[in-house]
Amino acid sequence: MTMKNNPASLGYRMPAEWEPQSGIWLAWPHNPDTWPGKNLADIESVYIDIAQALCNEETVHILVNDFAGRDKAKMLLAERKLSSEQIKLHIIAHNDSWIRDYGPNFIIREFEGQKQLAFNNWGFNSWGGKYPWNLDNKVNDHIASALSIDQFKPGIVLEGGAIEVNGQGLCLTTGSCLLNESRNGKVTQEAMERYLQDHLGISKTIWLEGGFLDGDDTDGHIDNLARFVSPSTVVCVVEENPADPNYEGLAKNRKTLEQATDLEGNPLTVIPLPMPDPVMDQGIRLPASYANFYIGNRTVLLPAYGGEKDKLVEKLLRPLFPNREIVPIHSTDLIAGLGGIHCISQQMPST
Repeated sequence: MTMKNNPASLGYRMPAEWEPQSGIWLAWPHNPDTWPGKNLADIESVYIDIAQALCNEETVHILVNDFAGRDKAKMLLAERKLSSEQIKLHIIAHNDSWIRDYGPNFIIREFEGQKQLAFNNWGFNSWGGKYPWNLDNKVNDHIASALSIDQFKPGIVLEGGAIEVNGQGLCLTTGSCLLNESRNGKVTQEAMERYLQDHLGISKTIWLEGGFLDGDDTDGHIDNLARFVSPSTVVCVVEENPADPNYEGLAKNRKTLEQATDLEGNPLTVIPLPMPDPVMDQGIRLPASYANFYIGNRTVLLPAYGGEKDKLVEKLLRPLFPNREIVPIHSTDLIAGLGGIHCISQQMPST
């Protein structure tokens, strides 16, 4: 059912990613144009790696475009001896695999002693009309029907990768994306903050204005730049090379976060997260970032690009997630599509 009230008025909020999950949603790769020059089999392997890493701790839901896609996914999952009980395939047509941005933005509330699940179905226009999106915009209606849960339609364009929350009323985002005229015209910052308040339960929004990574086609998604790892701790991507085109913008983001406070006025703990060495494809810089990790119930999936920095970042994150295993996922082929692990996934909270 499509609800007309705003969800926050009904007690809904967007939980932090580390809160208990019942599942993860993925959209099986089928469009070769998404990864030009790459073998889709290499991309499919990344999806199987993710399913294998998470299927013993939460249900893995995978959208497949058609029956052929379902059969292909079934075959590859069976080759890894993965349980069909923990992996659910849904035949739902989609243009592309970036379900973080067009998929359901799940929210929860406590109601009569029980948790209830719903989701925001934000508008999606493929990052300002960059690629086709006619099927992606229909996915959420199918998911609402499959799950038999309510959805809210705020009536504006907003991508899931553009918002990062701590589950306690604080949100990180970027002006370069959320206020980009290619999404909602000349929307004001105040108006956008009201949408976040009404639909996510956000009380305070911290805006990063350092722009976006070289090679990024999303206009600056926050999940490549800064991530909450606890209600008051943020990892912030930094570039150590002053000659790198990302250096100044990332330094500006770090300064903003170091000056920011939580809802009680306490400063955030800001932990610098190094950028990987430049990842190139056909002479073009790709928007590779270690911030594009996924937090599961007992596992953190970390993008790995090869080299010593992978091990350095794994060591840095380990004490921040003491009750989770850090699992590197080879992402050099995946990032050729200009997105990473977090971009192809969407967490579903437990109820």
